[in-house]
Amino acid sequence: MNLVIVVPCYNEEEVLPETSRQLHAIIEELRLGRKITAGRILYVDDGSRDKTWSLIESLSTEYPEISGLKLAHNVGHQQALWAGMEWAAVHADAIVSIDADLQDDVRAIISMVDGYHQGMDIVYGVRRERNKDTLFKKYTALFFYRFMQFLGGDIVYNHADFRLMSQRALQALMSFPERNLFLRGLVCSLGFPSSVVYYDRQERFAGESKYPFSKMLSFALDGITSFSVKPLRYIVVLGILFILVSLAVIIYGVIIYMDGKAIQGWTSLLVSIWFIGGCILTSIGIIGEYVGKLYKEVKRRPRYFIEKEVNLF
Repeated sequence: MNLVIVVPCYNEEEVLPETSRQLHAIIEELRLGRKITAGRILYVDDGSRDKTWSLIESLSTEYPEISGLKLAHNVGHQQALWAGMEWAAVHADAIVSIDADLQDDVRAIISMVDGYHQGMDIVYGVRRERNKDTLFKKYTALFFYRFMQFLGGDIVYNHADFRLMSQRALQALMSFPERNLFLRGLVCSLGFPSSVVYYDRQERFAGESKYPFSKMLSFALDGITSFSVKPLRYIVVLGILFILVSLAVIIYGVIIYMDGKAIQGWTSLLVSIWFIGGCILTSIGIIGEYVGKLYKEVKRRPRYFIEKEVNLF
């Protein structure tokens, strides 16, 4: 078994030496235990502005199994991960994708490889709990997963992008043509035999999180609009509801007019105008999200460009 560990990086100079040491130790343990015949760590530098790439180059001389791809521009975590997986789909029997910050337990990779040998094409790394998250992050994450399931999205609860995939599953994933990537949803849609490995998520080893609230919100919107058209259907239901309410108001207005009673005040009118106006703007925004995604897909621009490579065979 030839294993490639794909690690997308963006401004990770503070953590890369320790990440390399720990992943090297895992590969050695797997090799000595004869669970793999060869292992490689593939760093994908997503247009970092610090010394991440120069570190990857120096680490590749210290650890022969370290390789690197430098993207010409920052294209985002999902696209960078795709770049690494696309290379590994040709050169590996299986891949493990993991972030560089060491929050995911590298020891879980051993259990993932065991799952592969038991016939699993996909092994998901799933967090046991979210005790280390703030209350805000914990409950917004819970809401996101529940909301995705409500909309019909097939995703694994508390799973991010820490997973093992066989070459068969990976090549099937590479056949997806879309540019708007939500990998944790796409992988679940493949349908190959899968299992789960639970682990405890750690604090970030060094550096700062590359996923502030704005990026998490954008990522959530990508996930929702990439895997469900139900928001569009809810707009139709909302429109029908407004029509029924307006008919009721018209009937009420005619009745009180025939009774000779004047309509009191303008408050209710203003409230309804603001409410309906807000709903219309929200509906247009939701439609705009889908139109924007169609615009990106129709252009069919390349996902990324590779500027440099190091130690690739």
